[in-house]
Amino acid sequence: MQIRSVGIDLGKTTFHLVALGDNGKALLKKKFTQKQLITFTANLQTSP
Repeated sequence: MQIRSVGIDLGKTTFHLVALGDNGKALLKKKFTQKQLITFTANLQTSP
């Protein structure tokens, strides 16, 4: 899974994340709490 772009919808208690691939299609759609979002994004790999 090669993520090219990440969008985050910020709410008061929950956050929705959408990750897009090379072709612009959604690879991942998830709902997180603040702590879960921080943990998830901290563990995302970056590309050179």
